[in-house]
Amino acid sequence: MSDSEDDKPLVAKSKAIISKSDDKAMDKQNGTTNGSVMPGISLSNGPVGDKMDVDKPTTNGTTTGKRKASLANGASYKDESDSDEDDQPLKKRKTIAADDSDDEPLRKKTQKPPQASAAQIGEESGDEPIAKKLQKEKAIIEKRAEKEAKAIRKGEAADAKKKAKKVESDDEDDKPLVKRKAAPKKQANGVKKVKKEESDSDDHPIVKKKATGKKTAVKEEAPAKKGKAKVKEESPEDEGEDGEEEYRWWEDPSKGDGTIKWTTLEHNGVVFPPEYEPLPKHVKLLYDGTPVSMHPEAEEIAHAFGAMLNSAHNVENPTFQKNFFADFKEMLDKTGHAKDNDGNRVKIAKFDKCDFKPIFNYVDAERQAKKALPAAEKKNLKAEKDEKEAPYMFCMWDGRKQKVGNFRVEPPGLFRGRGEHPKTGKWKKRVMPEQVTINIGKEAMVPKPPEGHKWKEVKHDQEGTWLAMWQENINSAYKYVMLAANSDIKGQSDYKKFEKARELKKHIDRIRKDYEKELKSEVMAERQRATAVYLIDRFALRAGNEKGDDEADTVGCCSLKFENVTLSPPNKVLFDFLGKDSIRFCDEVEVDPQVFKNLKIFKRSPKREGDEIFDRLTTSGLNKHLSNYMPGLTAKVFRTYNASYTMSQLLKGMFDDHTLSIADKVKSYNDANRKVAILCNHKRTVAATHAQTMEKMEEKINGLRYQQYRVKQMMLALEPKLKKKKPEGFFDLPKGIDKEWQQRHHDALVEEQRTKIQKKFDKENEKLEADGEKPMKAKELEERMEVADALEKKLKQEFKKGKVEPEGKGASVDKYEKDLDKLDTRIATMKTQSEDRENNKEVALGTSKINYIDPRLTVVFSKKFNVPIERFFSKTLREKFDWAIKSVDEEWEF
Repeated sequence: MSDSEDDKPLVAKSKAIISKSDDKAMDKQNGTTNGSVMPGISLSNGPVGDKMDVDKPTTNGTTTGKRKASLANGASYKDESDSDEDDQPLKKRKTIAADDSDDEPLRKKTQKPPQASAAQIGEESGDEPIAKKLQKEKAIIEKRAEKEAKAIRKGEAADAKKKAKKVESDDEDDKPLVKRKAAPKKQANGVKKVKKEESDSDDHPIVKKKATGKKTAVKEEAPAKKGKAKVKEESPEDEGEDGEEEYRWWEDPSKGDGTIKWTTLEHNGVVFPPEYEPLPKHVKLLYDGTPVSMHPEAEEIAHAFGAMLNSAHNVENPTFQKNFFADFKEMLDKTGHAKDNDGNRVKIAKFDKCDFKPIFNYVDAERQAKKALPAAEKKNLKAEKDEKEAPYMFCMWDGRKQKVGNFRVEPPGLFRGRGEHPKTGKWKKRVMPEQVTINIGKEAMVPKPPEGHKWKEVKHDQEGTWLAMWQENINSAYKYVMLAANSDIKGQSDYKKFEKARELKKHIDRIRKDYEKELKSEVMAERQRATAVYLIDRFALRAGNEKGDDEADTVGCCSLKFENVTLSPPNKVLFDFLGKDSIRFCDEVEVDPQVFKNLKIFKRSPKREGDEIFDRLTTSGLNKHLSNYMPGLTAKVFRTYNASYTMSQLLKGMFDDHTLSIADKVKSYNDANRKVAILCNHKRTVAATHAQTMEKMEEKINGLRYQQYRVKQMMLALEPKLKKKKPEGFFDLPKGIDKEWQQRHHDALVEEQRTKIQKKFDKENEKLEADGEKPMKAKELEERMEVADALEKKLKQEFKKGKVEPEGKGASVDKYEKDLDKLDTRIATMKTQSEDRENNKEVALGTSKINYIDPRLTVVFSKKFNVPIERFFSKTLREKFDWAIKSVDEEWEF
C-alpha cells in the first residue's frame, strides 16, 4: 500500500443488519413524542433554535473530499441528474456569494432563512402558524391521493375484466353474448365514471373524460385584449408555419413510443463565433506599470479578463483569479511570453502586478458606443446578422420545418460556473470544426465546414434528437445542438415527463405504504432506501449523484453527509447543504418519529464529518427499485408529481366568482403556485437589486399620495369651505412627505417630461431618416420642450406659494372626488404589487410553474375562469407549451 493510501482516513460503514437490541437502544435515546405528529411537511425555513445540540452541520464535507462513485467499477450516476431547470438563463439562476470565507462553516456564512409569512402563501395572518396550515392541507391532499389511486386501479381492473369477457364472448360464436354489467355510476373516491364507449381504449388519460355531447375538438379561447396588440386567430384548417397543415403530435399516440426518433433529417450545421480581433496598438495590458504586447492567443485570454472587471463577483474571487492566471501563464509560456515597447521579453509571473484597466476602458467604450447607435442602425445590424444566420435557424425533421435551438457554437471565454465551482475562471478554448460531430440523414447533403477545416465525424443516429455535438475542455462535457423549446421533439419530451407524473398517481399509495413498512426493516440497505424515498417524496429533495474531485461540491438526498443533517429531539431535522446549481438548502422539518430514529442510526459512531449517511444506497439502485412499481419511474418524477398533483387539488378547490376581476383571479392562481413553491422548496436568493426596486415602488406610491394631496388642494381652491367639512388633516401633506421630498419630486416630474419629449423626438427623426426624409430641426425640439418649461414654472410657483391652482377641463369638486377614488385604487394596486414582490423575493414561482407544474393545469385554469393565458405564460412559454394550450379544455384533469 502506498503512503498516499495510508494517509486516507477510513470511511465508516453502517452495519448490514440492524439488531433488535440496537433498535431498542435507539428508542430509549430518542424518547417519546408527545401529541400528534403530522410528518411530511417542511416548516418552510422555520427558525433554527438553540436546541440543536445533537450534532452541527458545517459544510458539504471537506474531511474526506468529494463523494466517490459507490459502484465497484467506479462508475458514476451522473446521467441520473435532474435537468429540468437547465433551460433557465444563467443570469436567472441563484448562486452563493463567491467572497464567503472558506474557513467558515456553511451555517455561519449566511443568515438563517426567514420563516414563511402568511402573505407568502396567499393567506391571511392568524393565530395558527403557517407551517401548521400547510401541514394540514398537505395531509388532506395526500389522503385524497391515496383514495384516488385505489379508485383508478379499481376502475382499470374492472375495464380489464370487461375486455376479457368481450374477447371470450367474441371467440364463442355459437354461444349468446355474455350480458355485461353496467359501469358503476360513481367510484368510491368521487372520481367520475369512465364512459362506456371510451373504456375500451388503452390510450385514455388516467382521469375522467369529457362528457358526451361536448365537442371533441380543441376549444380555442377568445383572443385576449392587451393594449393595442392583436392576437392572431388560427384558421379553421389549423395551418402551421408557411401555410402547412399543423401537426398535432399529441393526438398521435404511436409517436415517440419507439427508439427511432426520425426518418429524414436535413440541416445546415452550426454557426462558429468570429475570429478574435487583436486590440489596437495603443491598448495594452500593464505589467508592473509597463505596457506589454502578447501573441493574439494570449491577448485573447487577457482581453476576456479585462472585459469582466465590472463583474466583481467573478474577478475578485480568489479561485477565479487563480484558475485564470494559471491558464494565462500557460498560454504565455506556449507563445513566447510578453514584450515591452522595445521588444524586450517580459515574463509575467505575478497576478498582482497585472493591470487590466486599459483593456476594460477600451471594451467599455466600445460597449457604450454600440448602445449609442441610432435605432435604425441597430435594426440594420440585427437584420444583417439574422440574414446570415437564417439558414441555420431551421431544420427539416421528417419533412417538417422545425426551429433549431442553440445553433451557435459557444465562443471562447472564461468559465464562470455556478456557485463555488472549483474550475471557475479557467479558459474555455475555442471550439474548432474538427471537434464537431454532425448528425444528419443518410440521404441529406452534409453541411460544409468552414474553409480549410473538416468535421470530426458525420453520423446518422436516428435514435438521437441532436443535430451536432462537441466536447468542451473545462469539464469534458458534451454540448449538443438540439431543437428549440417549441419544437415537436421538445414538446413530446415535456409531454412524456408530465404523463409519467400522472402515471405515478396510480401507484403513489402503494409506494408510500411500502416505504413506511420498510422504515422498520432489519436490513440496513432497505431501511436507508425507505428513508431516502420518504425524504424525496415528502420534502422534494433531489436524489443526488456522485461527484468527481473537479466538480462543484453539491449533494442531494442519497449523497447527504454527516455534517449536512442536524437532529433535534423529538422529531426535528435540519438539512443544510449546497444543492443543485450550488443553491443552499437550509430547512428545518418535522419528520415521522421512525425516520428521526433511522437518521440517528445512520449517523451513529464511528461515523463523523465527511461520512455519508446513506452509505448503502446509490441513486441508480434507488431508481432501479422504483422502476419495479412502474416503468421509467425515477426519484425526480416525485417532484413533478407532487407539484402537479398539489396544484391540481388547490385549483380544484377554487370556485368561479363572476364578481372577481382578472387581477383577483390571477392572484388566486399565484397564491396556489406560491404554496406549491414553498412546499417543494423552490427557493431563490434575494436579487441584488431587490432593495433598490422596493425603494422605487415606494417612491411611486408616495408620488400617487402626493398627487392626491395636489387634487385635494385643487378642491380647496374651488371651495374653501370644504376645510371645515372634511376631517382634520384631510388637506395636510401625507406622512413621510416633507418639503425636501416635494422639491425632489417636482424636479423628477420635470425631468421625466423632458425625457419623454426627447425620446419621442429622436424616434420620429430616426423614422424620417430611415424613410429617406429630412430630419426635424433642433428648433422643433425647443418648441416641444416648452411644455416641460411650463410645468417647471407652475411647480415652482406651487412650491413657493403653497397653493395649487385647479387644472383640467370641467374642474369641479365632484370630478376631483372621483379622481381621488381612482388614485386610491391605484395606490392599493401598487401596495399589493409591492407586498407581492417582497413576499416572493425568496420564493421561485417560475421554477414550479415552468418545470414541475403540468402546464395543462394552467391552461385549464385560464379557460375555466376566462383569464387570458398571456397572464401566466410569456410568448416564449406559449410557444414551448403550445401542445398544452391546444390539447385540453376546461374539463381536463391531472
